[in-house]
Order: sequence, then structure tokens, then C-alpha cells
Amino acid sequence: MGRAFEFRKARKMKRWSAMSKAFTRIGKDIVMAVKEGGPDPASNSRLRAVIQNAKAVNMPKDNVERAIKKASDKSLGDFKEVVFEGYAPHGIAVLVETATDNNTRTVANVRSYFNKCDGSLGTSGSVVFMFDHTCNFRVNAEGLDPEELELEFIDFGAEEVFADDDGILIYAPFESFGAIQAEIESRDIEILSSGFERIPQVTKAVTPEQAADIEKLLEKLEEDDDVQNVYHTMEETTE
Repeated sequence: MGRAFEFRKARKMKRWSAMSKAFTRIGKDIVMAVKEGGPDPASNSRLRAVIQNAKAVNMPKDNVERAIKKASDKSLGDFKEVVFEGYAPHGIAVLVETATDNNTRTVANVRSYFNKCDGSLGTSGSVVFMFDHTCNFRVNAEGLDPEELELEFIDFGAEEVFADDDGILIYAPFESFGAIQAEIESRDIEILSSGFERIPQVTKAVTPEQAADIEKLLEKLEEDDDVQNVYHTMEETTE
């Protein structure tokens, strides 16, 4: 198995956001998708992907429809995607993806978390090169063989395909998202969820005491409503 498999396995064993946090993230994703491509999922591939993710976390259909309707209101402010880069204690690189309607507030909050936890907020480009920007799709495994699927999707950019308890995962470079989504849909394969991740190229082992220091920063970041995802180069275990 490759890096994507190990990355997913480790993250799955870690704590994940509460349901309310997941709903908040998806609500922002809906706003950005509608503002970008309109409220009709049939003609907006990004919105189709977000709706699939909403189903994956059991977000009620009414909530999704309300969010789409609200996002269609031209008077509603838009969310801007902003990426922050920096270092946690003990030299661990951290990449923070945010969606904000108030960049001044978000910058101040993120900087304060790094400062309070003995980290340092870096400049643009300071750590992003340490992560591969990938896209992923989880599809219904019924009737599909992961090895055959990998061979069939290599031409569309797929780099790693593997099965887990919840389906088959397809990983590819960020730029391949549209091509792979279109091919999966053309084959009438059920997409359970999809998204983007930053996979560290190299990870760093730390002691339990050092990990505790780093976790303080990661937890503060993940609790912030403007933060969508947090990635780092600390070596994670599945134990």
C-alpha cells in the first residue's frame, strides 16, 4: 500500500470533528460551490460533490436545501479560501485550510494559536511544498475490483486505489478531480464522498511529550469555526 493508504488509515484512527462542526464545514462548502457555479447540481460538479459529502455525514436533506437556497441570495457574503502555513513546536510543519468571510479575524485567530502554543506562523510558500495536494473519491465497492479499477483509472490521473470497510478509495493529484469525477459518473458508479487532502511527503517522529505539545496547537486550530482542515508532518500511529 502507498502513502495515501497509510495517511488515511492514521487519520481515521484520530479524533474527528463533531457532527455540528462537519455540518458547518459543509455549509461553507455549499456557499462557495453555489457562488462559483450556481445552485443546480446537474450543471455544477463542485456542488454535486459537496451534496455527496453531506449525505456521507448524514446531514439532513432539508439542511442541504436550505443552505443552497441561502447561498443563492446575492446579498449573502461569500467565503474566501485562505491557506496558512507555519510550524508547531519541535519543528513540525503545519498547513491550515480556512474558509472565511472576515480575513482579518481569521488571520488574528490563527496567529494567536501559533503564538500561544510556542509555534510560529510562516509566510506563503514556507511549508506548502512539503505536502502533496491530492483529490480523493470514495465509491461503492459493490461489483468492483480495486485492482481493475486502478488500471482503468490510471489514464484519468489515479495514483492509488484501495479498499477499506466503507468502500473503495481513489487518490489522484488535485488537478485530476474533474476528469475522475466525470469518468466515475459516466460509468454510473455511486460516489459516496469526495474531497481534497494534503498528504505530507515526509513525516517526523516525536516523543509522546512532544506530541502532546503539538496536539495543543492542532486542537486549537481545529476548534476554530473558520478552519476547514489542518495537516501536519508529525508521524501519526494507528495504535
